Amino acid sequence: MPLLIDTDRSGSDAELRGGNCLTIGFVNNMPETAWDATERQFLGLLRASAPRTIVRCRLFSLSGGPHGEAPAENSRRYRDLSELWDMRLDGLIVTGTEPRAAHLPDEPYWPALSRLVDWARDNTVSTVWSCLAAHAAVLHADGIERRPLDGKLSGVFDCDVSADSPLLKNTPARLRVPHSRYNDLPEAALVAAGYRILGGSPLVGVDAFARMERDRSLFVFFQGHPEYDADTLAREYRRDVGRFLRGERDSFPATPRGYFNDRATAAAEDFRVRALRGRHAGLIGEFPMSALETGLENSWRHSATGIYENWLSYLKDRKAERRTATLATTPVRRSRRDIPRNGHISPAAGAPGRRAAGE
Repeated sequence: MPLLIDTDRSGSDAELRGGNCLTIGFVNNMPETAWDATERQFLGLLRASAPRTIVRCRLFSLSGGPHGEAPAENSRRYRDLSELWDMRLDGLIVTGTEPRAAHLPDEPYWPALSRLVDWARDNTVSTVWSCLAAHAAVLHADGIERRPLDGKLSGVFDCDVSADSPLLKNTPARLRVPHSRYNDLPEAALVAAGYRILGGSPLVGVDAFARMERDRSLFVFFQGHPEYDADTLAREYRRDVGRFLRGERDSFPATPRGYFNDRATAAAEDFRVRALRGRHAGLIGEFPMSALETGLENSWRHSATGIYENWLSYLKDRKAERRTATLATTPVRRSRRDIPRNGHISPAAGAPGRRAAGE
């Protein structure tokens, strides 16, 4: 089934109201350097997860700084977040971004993202919060502070499924999940606030968790990145190495864990030794990217597709329930043919609660 990018702002187009059609918002909060890749990853995952569903996707950017401004060439496709407040969506996906401030409320997009959390509770069936967006959502909702890790958590990790949830239907008991972050959410605080842990491991802590908001919208949170391409962590590693070579960071970045094969790991180590011996910005041109990419596999794609397919099924089921409830409470509209010439509606014409004479 197709994934349609909805760029029409006129509001005159016919709504996709069928039970097999979903309207999903996508809020891209990444900087320009990662903007297109993030869109491609999430929308590609949605497309792969919707073999029997028509998905109409509306694209939004957060306002308030360089992380929330769409590149100029995308301005026609992306709406400003202000256009969202008068809408209702079946689902919503909010991306994370690379943190810049020590405290989330100091990020330029914080006011808009906080308002988005409140809006999503009442205007979506379910919302997915990715990585830093997950941290921001629980901080705004419950005051749960992220905590800095000793170093960047980067790599592909085995995470045990720890809850019986429709989102995890037909997934294996252990999932491979990429992680790339500098902060973490404490599991004890999440559980105390009523969040349900869906999976994790001793190495990554909580991987995914969820909570029903006001009995209206299911909030789903990912600290990991099931949407990542096979080479995303390698490109991030190269970016971090470049920052070290330019003097923008003090330490050489650690190699992503559980990700490169033995030959690629050896190539990465050889380059690290050279960089520490003679650190200069021009050395990034000799970074062994092709050697690192050799043998990379997207070992998490199948399970990621399964989780998002379950999410889309959840949206369709809740949408069907909502349509049924609406039909059950909608008054019957009568045509002129139902009204006799004397102006009285007989029970045969559908008047409730009265019996005809002689009954």
